[in-house]
Amino acid sequence: MHTSNAIRPAARTQAAQAELYGAVKAMAVRFEFKPGERINEVELARRLNVSRTPLREVLNQLMVEGFLTRSVNRGFIARLLDAKQIHSLYEYRAVLEAGIVRAACERATDEELASLRAFVERSRDEPEDSEATRLLDLDEAFHLTLARYSRNEEFVRALESVNARIHFVRWIDMQQGRRGHTQGEHLRIVEALERRDIDALPGLINAHIGRRLDQITDVIRTGFSTIYMRDQAEPAAAVPANTISAGEKQ
Repeated sequence: MHTSNAIRPAARTQAAQAELYGAVKAMAVRFEFKPGERINEVELARRLNVSRTPLREVLNQLMVEGFLTRSVNRGFIARLLDAKQIHSLYEYRAVLEAGIVRAACERATDEELASLRAFVERSRDEPEDSEATRLLDLDEAFHLTLARYSRNEEFVRALESVNARIHFVRWIDMQQGRRGHTQGEHLRIVEALERRDIDALPGLINAHIGRRLDQITDVIRTGFSTIYMRDQAEPAAAVPANTISAGEKQ
């Protein structure tokens, strides 16, 4: 009895900390922290209704994951929206997904590939004027499904990590009319998987997700406009009080 009562508060604290992590990471993914901006821990803790101790733990974790940096004199700083870094992440993703799709080709069952084809065909019915967030969710679901078909959890984790770091740029890309190309390319990848054409798949993946540096630079230029015009259009939505409870406020 004593042991059970002792671990319950810890479990609640872990859940609250996970919720806090999710909230702050979402802000970082969407560049609600402007590129190069110093994170005001006091203000952010007040906004999220938490103490600075659990918040600092989250900020440290996001720094490890590449969403923030840290300066001795300035504290935590939002990551830059840098074309060369984003290009490097796209190159990494292309190599990663080439390995994923080869493994999926060898290990996915015929039933799984039939299910993936059905998903792609349903996705094609999504209206062209759907929100970019919805379209990007469908695209990411397709690629994560391929990763799961590889039967390698490290592939899944690595893909989720790189997806989060390029999510904002891909969201901008989807807003600029990438969808039509995306759906046709997904179908060609599925067809190659169904043929078990392992040699064709890396080229299809590279053509699908590869981007030149000049293309990324153009997308990032739009991204900067989006970030700074967003604040002029309307104030950032405040997180409702008491929605996150990782510790008492100081």
